[in-house]
Amino acid sequence: MSRRRTVSPFEPRRRARRRALQALYQWQINDDSAASIIDQFREEQNFEGVDEAYFETLVREVVANRETLDEALAPHVSRAQASLDQMERVILRLGACELMHHPETPYRVIIDEAVELAHRFGAEQAHTFVNGVLDRLARDSRKAERAAEAGDG
Repeated sequence: MSRRRTVSPFEPRRRARRRALQALYQWQINDDSAASIIDQFREEQNFEGVDEAYFETLVREVVANRETLDEALAPHVSRAQASLDQMERVILRLGACELMHHPETPYRVIIDEAVELAHRFGAEQAHTFVNGVLDRLARDSRKAERAAEAGDG
């Protein structure tokens, strides 16, 4: 009897976040348009099992809302924005985008996914830093969700 690996229903979004992270990292370095980066990634990357629509949404939203995301993150970042590593910056922007624009995704999922990305792609302690910043942002941007969660416990 062959065993087939069961794919989590969350895997397409997880893969979309990973692709968006890579695309947004490239965007930060090259400052191309969102459309250009999306087209390039669709041509060059394997999108099997990726939620392509979510990938595109995340890339477009982060690019379009860069200043707003940075302003929302600023009070929660304990060091100068200029000292942020490029990968930390893109992970924080991606997490902030989801926290602020995707209330359908629980804040804990967003933070866990961002921490995993930081653990995988960031510097040695990036995951700890990302966790702290996004947790503080979630306290501000997801008050109702956090209150409901506290009321359930």
